[in-house]
Amino acid sequence: MVRIVKIEEGSAAARRGILPGDYLLEINSRAVNDVIDYRFFVTEENLSLVLMRDGKKYKTNIRKPQYSDIGLEFETYLMDEKRHCRNKCVFCFIDQNPKGMRETIYFKDDDERLSFLFGNYITLTNLKESDIERIIEMKISPINVSVHTTNPELRVRMMKNKNAGDAFGILKRFCDNGISVNAQIVLCRGYNDKAELTRTMDDLKSLFPKVQSVAIVPAGITKHRDGLAILEPYDKESSTEALKQIVEYGDNCVKTTGHRIFFPADEFYVMSETPIPDESFYEGYMQLENGVGMLRSLKEEFLAAMDTEDKTLTEKRNVTVVTGHAASTEIKELCKLAEAFFGKDNTSPLTVNVIAIDNRFFGENITVAGLVVGKDIIEQLKGKNLGDEVLIPRSMLRSEGDLFLDDVHVHELLEKLGTRVTIVENDGWEFWNALTGF
Repeated sequence: MVRIVKIEEGSAAARRGILPGDYLLEINSRAVNDVIDYRFFVTEENLSLVLMRDGKKYKTNIRKPQYSDIGLEFETYLMDEKRHCRNKCVFCFIDQNPKGMRETIYFKDDDERLSFLFGNYITLTNLKESDIERIIEMKISPINVSVHTTNPELRVRMMKNKNAGDAFGILKRFCDNGISVNAQIVLCRGYNDKAELTRTMDDLKSLFPKVQSVAIVPAGITKHRDGLAILEPYDKESSTEALKQIVEYGDNCVKTTGHRIFFPADEFYVMSETPIPDESFYEGYMQLENGVGMLRSLKEEFLAAMDTEDKTLTEKRNVTVVTGHAASTEIKELCKLAEAFFGKDNTSPLTVNVIAIDNRFFGENITVAGLVVGKDIIEQLKGKNLGDEVLIPRSMLRSEGDLFLDDVHVHELLEKLGTRVTIVENDGWEFWNALTGF
C-alpha cells in the first residue's frame, strides 16, 4: 500500500477521479510495494487499479497507450523503509566512523532498489528468493554488486554473514537471465588479494559480457578501528604489486575479449606513484563513481575547457584550491597549466595556491578529497593568505551541498577563513571556470 501525493493535471488518473491522499494497493491483481513495481505494472494498456480512500477500497479501470504513465506521484521512490545492511564486513568504512556524527552517516543501506534507481552497490545478502525472481522478471538492469571475493568461505569470513557465500550463484542466475552487472572489489591485504584476487577475476570474467565492469579499490582504513579486525593499509610497495596484477589481468582481457573488464581505482596509481593511464584505458568511465578514472576524466575535461577558452584575464586573480593528498599532484599540474595559459615572460595575472589537507579527523591513511572535513580545513587554513577566493570540491559535502561530514556548514568556513568560499562541481569544465572566474 503506497500513498499518492499528487495527480498530474489532465492525466488518466485525474480523469478517473483518483485524488491525492488515496492509497494505491494493486495494479492488475499485483501488489504495489515501491516505484519499481509501479513503473513495471503500469506499462500495460489495460489497467485494473485497487485503491483506498478514507479506509475504504475502491476500483477503477484505465485504458491507455502502452508504456505511457497514468499521472500518479508518490511520497518516496521506495515507498517504504530502506533495507539496511546485515553484514559486519571487516573493511566496512561506516564502522570506522568516530562517534558523535549525524545519524544518517551510520546507516548502512543494502537495497537492490537503490542499486537500480541510484547506482548504489549491494552485497546480495539481503535478497530473498522473491527479490531475485523480481529482478529477473522485471529485467532490473544493470545492477551494481559488491562482490569482494567469489570464494564462498572467504566471503562469509570477510562479511561475517552466513548468507554471503551464495553470491556467485546469484550473479550467474542474473547473467544467465540477461541482467547486466557492474561489480566492485574492496581489496584487503591478507584477505582477498593476490591469488584470491586472481580467482575472483577468473570467476567474474567467466560471466562476461553480462559482468561488464569491475572496479578494484583499496580498503579505506581510518584511525577509528578499536575492536575491529586488524587490517594493513596499502603503501607504495603493496600498491605497486596490486596495480601490476590488476593491469596485467586487464591487458589479457583486452586481448581475449576486446574489453578490459577490471579497473584499478585511482588510489592505486597515486600510492604507487604510477602515471595515470590515457583516457582510452577506461573504456567510457563505467566505474567513475568508484574512483576509477576520476583524475583522468578531470584532466581531459579541464584541457578541453582550456583549449576552447577565448577570454583573457584583465585583472590579477589569486585563488586557493583545497583538496586531499590523493589528488593534489594532479590538481597542482592543472593549476600550473592554467597560470601558464594567461602568462607572458614567466608572469601571469592568475595565481593559484593548492593546499592538500591532512585528514586528522579520519587519520593519515585517508587521503581522498571526498572525506576531508570542515574542521580540518578551518584549522589548516585559518590565518593564511588565501587570496581572493577558496575553491572547495563538491565531493566534500553531502547531497544538499551544505554540510561536511563533521557537520561543519559551508557558511562557517566563510566566517572562520574570512575569504569567499566557492563550491566547485566535480567536473573539469567547472574547475576551469572556477579558477579563472569566467
